[in-house]
Amino acid sequence: MTRWVLHVDLDQFIAAVELLRRPELRGRPVVVGGDGDPTKRGVVATASYEARVYGVHSGLPLRTAARRCPQAVFLPVDRQAYETVSAKVMSTLRGSDAVVEVVGWDEAFLAIDTDDPRAAARRIAERVRAATRLDCTVGIGQNKLQAKLATGFGKPAGIFVLTHQRWFEVLGEQPTDALWGIGAKTARRLAELGIRTVSELAATDPRDLAAHLGPVTGPWLVETARGLGNSAVTDAPYLARARSREITFQRDIGDWDQVRGEIVRLAQLVVADVASEQRAVSRVVVKVRYAPFTTRTHGEALAAPTLDAQIIERAALAALEGLTSRRPVRLVGVRAEFARG
Repeated sequence: MTRWVLHVDLDQFIAAVELLRRPELRGRPVVVGGDGDPTKRGVVATASYEARVYGVHSGLPLRTAARRCPQAVFLPVDRQAYETVSAKVMSTLRGSDAVVEVVGWDEAFLAIDTDDPRAAARRIAERVRAATRLDCTVGIGQNKLQAKLATGFGKPAGIFVLTHQRWFEVLGEQPTDALWGIGAKTARRLAELGIRTVSELAATDPRDLAAHLGPVTGPWLVETARGLGNSAVTDAPYLARARSREITFQRDIGDWDQVRGEIVRLAQLVVADVASEQRAVSRVVVKVRYAPFTTRTHGEALAAPTLDAQIIERAALAALEGLTSRRPVRLVGVRAEFARG
């Protein structure tokens, strides 16, 4: 038998959980975010497929979502409900004959030995639906990269296979940011070098790209474009890389003494979160969203990993000072990144 990697992704997970509780909303555009009031500031956590037709998507301001789709039903975020359903999904996946790596509320990688990966994927999707009444899409690949990207071609509620043999047939002419791990900023840098498609990136000499994007990033980008990856699926317990807190102000704050006070308050909340895990912090990052909607971040590395509240608070304030603009802000956040190893 052959070792295959499956990527199981719950379709419109948060919205789907809400529809289980409110079946009368099925078929209508549903948007989940904030406290469910689109007149307040906040962002969309998820949107049903019916709402996405109108350009509503995760991260969009709720007010913009309401303008784009005024007929949408807006619901508040219920984190506990999603965690409960997610736990049931992951328990169901672990009941299959596979190594299961949980990577979020709504997705997991499975490593399975089989001669018929499509049949295995169908069985898994059926088990998830029987246990939770939720649909999922399953991407199948020869590594995690291929399986992850395959899921996007299978949605919604489908199965898609992406292998070395089909890699360039499916992705060759796609833009570079179609690849997992390549964002808009990196795609722009590649375009400046005349590299716009996956095929063009795959044909690039890794040494040439290393000269422009670094000795690690350059070769990794070429390897990704070739559909290669050696990251193994592991069933080790998932450990978050960081803990964060943020707040959206209903009115812009122009008083930066007040902004500093909010940063300290959020840092204290983050300290309480990380203290409960007893995992030392090595870096603190501050996020500021200026009015109307420009986001900037700045990080401060600690001299040594620590759980000391005062050191973490001072690092948060130092990171804030690294953001030189003092324009009014609508959101601030603090993220504590755990020391590795």
